[in-house]
Amino acid sequence: MREMGLEAISPGPNLSKRNLAHRVFPYLLRGVEAAYCNHIFGIDITYIRLKKSWVYLVAVLDWYSRYVVSWELDQTLEIEFVLTAVNRGLKQAVPVIFNSNQGSHFTSPQYTELVLASGAKVSMDGKGRALDNIFSERLWRTIKYEDVFIQDYTTPKEVRLGLGKYLQFYNEGRLHQSLSYRTPAEVYFGIKAAH
Repeated sequence: MREMGLEAISPGPNLSKRNLAHRVFPYLLRGVEAAYCNHIFGIDITYIRLKKSWVYLVAVLDWYSRYVVSWELDQTLEIEFVLTAVNRGLKQAVPVIFNSNQGSHFTSPQYTELVLASGAKVSMDGKGRALDNIFSERLWRTIKYEDVFIQDYTTPKEVRLGLGKYLQFYNEGRLHQSLSYRTPAEVYFGIKAAH
């Protein structure tokens, strides 16, 4: 496999490490389903492997419509790219609940104060409970299997351009069975599109 340049798909860096000095908020979504657009936003970070490095992708997802409200890439795990994505998402709409894992980005005062100041409630998954944020996990799987693994990006610029195109397709062109074969944009904006 090494001689042919093949690699198995395996977990990358663990991005959910908690800072023990930061406050953890309760999980507010037990038994709650997203009932309308902007009811629940989920946010998460994943990694994208390049030829010689990593980039990190953060996305804000509307759980009801599966619409990617905002996203951002960075070559480091500094908090600024997370705050940029949150600010961009909050310009689009303020959800009732903003859900995340207990990673240090999402327990940081910069993140929690930004979300609370918007009027949204902060919700955090239980420790080690990836299924509490299942819609973001599904988004990562879709992005990686339908774009990242196929494209095999080599540079940050390449991945930014490619992901931009893919996420536009994901929002506006990709039909979802769970949305009665509509696109996230059709559901989020309440529009009808010809397919």
